Amino acid sequence: MTTTTSAAAPASTIRPRGRLLPGDPVMRLLSWTTLVNAFGNGLFYTVSALYFTRILGYGVGQVGVVLTVAGLCGVAASIPAGRAADRWGSKRVLIALVAAEGVGTIGYTLVHGLAAFALLACVVTAVDRGTTTTRSALYAEVLTADQRVAGRAYLRAVTNVAMGLGSVLAGVTLQLDSRAAYQATVLADALSFVLVALVLRRLPGRSAAAAAAADEAAAAPRAERRNPALRDLPFLALTGLNAVLTLQFAMLEIGIPLWVVRDTHAPRFLVAAVMIVNTVLVVLFQVRATKGTEEPRLAARACLRGGLLLGAGCAVVGLAHGLPAVLASVVLVLGVVIEGGGEVLTQAGGWALSYDLAGDRAAGAYQGVYNAGMAAALMAGPALITLGVVGHGPLGWLAFGALFAAAGAAMGPVARWSQRVAG
Repeated sequence: MTTTTSAAAPASTIRPRGRLLPGDPVMRLLSWTTLVNAFGNGLFYTVSALYFTRILGYGVGQVGVVLTVAGLCGVAASIPAGRAADRWGSKRVLIALVAAEGVGTIGYTLVHGLAAFALLACVVTAVDRGTTTTRSALYAEVLTADQRVAGRAYLRAVTNVAMGLGSVLAGVTLQLDSRAAYQATVLADALSFVLVALVLRRLPGRSAAAAAAADEAAAAPRAERRNPALRDLPFLALTGLNAVLTLQFAMLEIGIPLWVVRDTHAPRFLVAAVMIVNTVLVVLFQVRATKGTEEPRLAARACLRGGLLLGAGCAVVGLAHGLPAVLASVVLVLGVVIEGGGEVLTQAGGWALSYDLAGDRAAGAYQGVYNAGMAAALMAGPALITLGVVGHGPLGWLAFGALFAAAGAAMGPVARWSQRVAG
């Protein structure tokens, strides 16, 4: 474990003024891979639920169970993927996983039978979560310490834009509503993985020193080869707190839409409007939010501010209950704006801490554990939101907001704990 700082680079060093893409060649390649991959994901995620039910013919309940089990597989895959990245290099492992996900995505156009569909979904989801972990490790490997956090922020903004564009194009498929249109869209997503794998080959590999260190670690006694992240109690605490903060995405994607439709007088189109507002906020402010995360103490402070904003956003959203349509709409949009501020701050602070508190030579192992926590939150989030928040009125939203605030506040003590353990 290390407490060395990984300062967030200014936005201008990531994307110089007047240029759409970064000037740094590595960041530019990463931007292209992110753009293509996120565009394909935007296509697929928009049509997947209807494709599985209307075209493949599975029931809504069946699809829900399959995707929940697949989510468990994704949680389980994160840690071994990180270990593989440490052993064989994140670039090599990422290319293999991206290619495998492309093949698996093609399988959705060929699969027949519920059992085969469930098996395929589990494999694809496991590979997808492994890809996420390996990509995080890749950033630690190919980006300098002062690029990682701001670089991830920029790539997240790219992701939001590209997924939005993919979703818009997928609207054509939804309008055509034919088997051929759905399958063409799924195949387009598969093609995006192939293109990403080809571009990734142009990235620099890890240094000879890093490769030698990996070989040395592999040859070490079994006791010394155990996952260091699983024995790092402060990092495990960080992972748990970040998992709590990750529930914000279920709040936005599941909780607010259900709240708008079921428990407020706001018009239904507001669901789409708040999603657009959130996307715009991330695109505009995610990179800026990395300023002030240059060391663990400052990153933890960003998480504190973000957690408080998330809590306030939840409280404001809960106030929309029972209000007239126009006033409820204003309150909901205000709540989403506040939540957006909390989102970009908690993401920036969490990224910085996940690198700053990680092991010097085991970025994959640490990112694997960190991403496993996120995957678990993404899997459990919908159920927690529907059972624990929506349906309990403003009090449910207030309690959920308090949970966010507490998680953000606890980041500071955890960061100090980690520094004390590191000595």
